[in-house]
Amino acid sequence: MAAEGAGKRALITGLSGFTGHYVAQELRAAGYQIFGTITPGHTPGEGEFAVDLLDRAGLAAVIREVQPDVVAHLAAIAFVAHGDVEQIYRVNVVGTRNLLEALAAAEKKPSAVLLASSANIYGNTDVGVIDESVPAAPANDYAVSKLSMEYMARLWQDKLPLIFVRPFNYTGVGQAENFLLPKIVAHFRRKASDIELGNLHVWRDFSDVRMVAASYRKLLAAPAALGGTFNICSGHAYSLGEALDMMADIAGYQINVHVNPAFVRANEVVRLTGDNRRLIAATGPLAGVPLADTLRWMYSA
Repeated sequence: MAAEGAGKRALITGLSGFTGHYVAQELRAAGYQIFGTITPGHTPGEGEFAVDLLDRAGLAAVIREVQPDVVAHLAAIAFVAHGDVEQIYRVNVVGTRNLLEALAAAEKKPSAVLLASSANIYGNTDVGVIDESVPAAPANDYAVSKLSMEYMARLWQDKLPLIFVRPFNYTGVGQAENFLLPKIVAHFRRKASDIELGNLHVWRDFSDVRMVAASYRKLLAAPAALGGTFNICSGHAYSLGEALDMMADIAGYQINVHVNPAFVRANEVVRLTGDNRRLIAATGPLAGVPLADTLRWMYSA
């Protein structure tokens, strides 16, 4: 039987990013030929294009050259506390529009275009477990930019086979230390005695990046996914304290935690737990990884 992606070309925007690396691995293993965009200023390797999402002509030229069968649009400003608010909106909204414009104008249309939004769009909701019908209530500029991207992209739904994904928190080897769990793991790896964190009273639905990448691959190949919106999540929320306890068990010691007011965000989303039933209905069972196993993988990498 032919591999799922045999003879197909996959374009991944943000190929050199944390998620892009794992999605490329997943699609390559499924038989796809991989192409991708990387940030200008970096030297492109085989199949890579150093192009800015805000460069309409450059982006259109990439689409004409690659003629992708499937697209995973991951390139974005992904850090909630990113300092340049204007850049968040320009990249996440206008950059995505430029990509959709180029894809819609291409002679060969892709069979699926996956757009990475975020569970941050749900904001502070009093719903215990969040499914895709929960009203959006974005509480920061990053979340507003992602919700705006979704609304903008729906203007292209009659021209392109779009799939929207709203990943909850996820982590793994290679994620930058300005994200919470990699910061914690790095402190334990260094045998640090102390760590400064922000609000300790938060609960997050943490997934393993390898599960996220597998979900994206399955959605790109699932006809039933086209036009749909999917939470990407484990369905279980962990408190920050639980994550610290898991790392203490893995590393064999307790770390002293100090709350730094500078790290406490205004409009902090207290609890994010996702409902993944729609995702499972479209892709089949998830290859879920317990958080302790993900942390152990990161610690020993």
